[in-house]
Amino acid sequence: MLRADARPGEGNVRRADRLLQIIQMLRRRRKPTTAEWLAAELEISVRTVYRDMAALLASGVPVAGEAGIGYVLRAGYDLPPLMFTVEEIEAIVLGAQMVAKSGDAALARAAEDAVAKVAHVVPSDLRAALDRTSLFAWSFRQPQVTIDLAVVRTAIRRERKLLIRYTDEKSIATQRCIWPLAIGYFSDTAVVGAWCELRGDFRHFRTDRIGVVEPLEERFDGRNGGLIKDYLRAINQQREAA
Repeated sequence: MLRADARPGEGNVRRADRLLQIIQMLRRRRKPTTAEWLAAELEISVRTVYRDMAALLASGVPVAGEAGIGYVLRAGYDLPPLMFTVEEIEAIVLGAQMVAKSGDAALARAAEDAVAKVAHVVPSDLRAALDRTSLFAWSFRQPQVTIDLAVVRTAIRRERKLLIRYTDEKSIATQRCIWPLAIGYFSDTAVVGAWCELRGDFRHFRTDRIGVVEPLEERFDGRNGGLIKDYLRAINQQREAA
């Protein structure tokens, strides 16, 4: 029987699982989260949220809260890394399938290794979710890739310039010095998002049109993540203008 102050779905989730859900929700949100919002998302009463918050504080979780503003998880707190739910396990498996078809052999091996590590440490019921997944990336095709994307990924991490030979849609070949910032995967190709020194602007380079890629010793200034933010902002502006 539900309590008088309970919501309809409140008795369907174990309290320990719900407390973990609350922590995850606070981790995802960068602004204060109200008890009313949490109650609506979890389908529980506001009074239950208050009790759950008290339980989290009592167990040492650094939650800061103020009436009328909301709750915030203080910086520096993290959950043990392998406390997964079944849906999180399914997301990992589906993501690994997509990575395996990305055309990047090194990433594909890393995805397989990651799933194997998870399977080795999770409880038996979650291990079964890994073995008997019902989610499949059947329509996710391997893009056409003619270069070693591991070279590009390394350059992105190390903020190293790349010298590439690129052939555009008009079959005109040019040599470019680029600052690689991101790799985007599509159903038929992958693209490298970069700052192009030749054009003096952000550009996308299809990997099936890059004939040669040579890492350079010269670094570029990523401005501590500021350059990738400018790149993403430029992409969004192009989409809005289209």
